[in-house]
Amino acid sequence: MTRAAVFGAGSWGTAFALVLADAGADVTIWGRRPELCDAINATHTNPDYLPGVGLPLAIRATHEPAEAAHEADLVVLAVPSQSLRSNLAEWAPALPSSAALVSLMKGVELGTAKRMSEVIDDVTGAGPKRIAAVSGPNLAGEIAQRQPAASVVAAADDDLVKAIQRACHSPHFRPYTNHDLVGAELGGAVKNVIALAVGIAAGLGFGDNARASVITRGLAETARLGAALGADAYTFSGLAGLGDLAATCMSPLSRNRSFGEQLGRGKTVAEIVAGTRQVAEGVKSCESILDLAGRHGVDMPIVEHVTGVVRGELTPAEMVGSLLSRSAKPERHGH
Repeated sequence: MTRAAVFGAGSWGTAFALVLADAGADVTIWGRRPELCDAINATHTNPDYLPGVGLPLAIRATHEPAEAAHEADLVVLAVPSQSLRSNLAEWAPALPSSAALVSLMKGVELGTAKRMSEVIDDVTGAGPKRIAAVSGPNLAGEIAQRQPAASVVAAADDDLVKAIQRACHSPHFRPYTNHDLVGAELGGAVKNVIALAVGIAAGLGFGDNARASVITRGLAETARLGAALGADAYTFSGLAGLGDLAATCMSPLSRNRSFGEQLGRGKTVAEIVAGTRQVAEGVKSCESILDLAGRHGVDMPIVEHVTGVVRGELTPAEMVGSLLSRSAKPERHGH
């Protein structure tokens, strides 16, 4: 039996723990708050993040990193991306030296512009044979309800992707394998920013033409950045690219889409943050993705304009006007 430790008791960490348990793993969730861990153990639910969803008996929770990681074959990291480095530095001594390290996080680190797998390698030195990411159209609420979903397990090492694929292949969750870790991680990170833009358009009252245009051009921006970083172009037409982008941009369950919608209706970032417990990764990652694009000379106008709105430098209406007034270039060149 696979022993899995999931570090992060939020909605996606808990939903993925459920997938692992359904696939036959013995799962321990690490949670930041002892009282939430106690509630998970007592009620077999996560009342704060997935209320009403029963969790398998194979899942238990603890606040102690060493207890969570004890003899784990698989260590799954599901914390907000900007907190990964500091958290992982604290947990690293407790992690088994042979365990696979799997990122569920979809972000780029502020300051370093590093992808999550690069941060994991920085802190642990685990290397490509042990580091992977799971990415795709994975809205936690639907997965927790055991609705059908597919995803991508991405890693450089073939044995690693196959082992993780086996560990999370449940009756309702179909993981595919991919060796393009760069592309899978970029697709997951950039789509959050594009979803903010789609939400802004919806909040301004624009319809499906506007939203489809933002999604399509957002995918082109993602692919341009991927090309500059050596990703496989095919990744962006798959589950970790278009699939994840479509789900996040269209669904009312998407935090980033919902956050953008509130921005479009005139709320400030501070007002929206004050009213929610969940993290909308794109609000922070827009800065780091714009930084990463700048370092590689890649033009990403949607990301640039969303960053302007998040900073308070542009109103949503100004953002749309500025994007529409840009000079047109041939689409076949990706501009």
